[in-house]
Amino acid sequence: MLTVSTVNVNGLRAAAKKGFVEWLAATDADVICLQETRAEPDQLPAEVLRPEGWHTLLAPSADKGRSGVALYSRREPRSTRIGFGSAEFDSSGRYAEFDLGDVVVASLYLPSGDVGTPRQDEKERFMKEFLPYLADLRSRADNVVVCGDWNIAHREIDLKNWKANQKSAGFLPEERAWLSQVLDEGYVDVVRALHPEGPGPYTWWSYRGKAFDNDSGWRIDYLMATGDLAERCTAARVEKAESYDKRWSDHAPVTAVFDF
Repeated sequence: MLTVSTVNVNGLRAAAKKGFVEWLAATDADVICLQETRAEPDQLPAEVLRPEGWHTLLAPSADKGRSGVALYSRREPRSTRIGFGSAEFDSSGRYAEFDLGDVVVASLYLPSGDVGTPRQDEKERFMKEFLPYLADLRSRADNVVVCGDWNIAHREIDLKNWKANQKSAGFLPEERAWLSQVLDEGYVDVVRALHPEGPGPYTWWSYRGKAFDNDSGWRIDYLMATGDLAERCTAARVEKAESYDKRWSDHAPVTAVFDF
């Protein structure tokens, strides 16, 4: 079995003080993908940077205090990679991968965007560059799972208030169409494949108001697996905290189990 978890930690230093370390000690995951770490290696305690029993890769952003992804694996990777061959984005802490020999696991933090601003332009440039890489990766490796915060809700059942967000970044028609292209390239959203009906399960809830208590969330964190691997996914779940005060991020871990 191969168990993979992904979570946007919303600042790894803060998450470590609020419950991430305890979650890491308790998880049965074999590989963990983190996003929005917002930390340099020398800013992290040893139990986070190099926890016992884990091989780690931290890919911070050159723009310190922003973005950042990381990977943890119980198995030593055959090789590692940071970035996907992009002059603009390879130093921005947006993508990293572990080649474990029989499977490639990647951590992705796609830009969030903001309609009518340069941030949305950045998101669109990233998507344009990243899609060909996904196709190439699938052609090079038999088993791939790209995990992370994709910052797009694909369908109406992927966010609670979809009617009010049709012109919002993360639910724009062109963003949703792009995510459909990812699926057309042979990737499978394993959570939706096992839970086709919806609504949700949501993975992100605003800290504002009662979004968490009312389960007024967005499903923007995905594990996208290539076809053969996706067919071996036997279970998938969102590890939503029991209550608001037990959250250590505004996202929840998403975990999938592959009969591998």
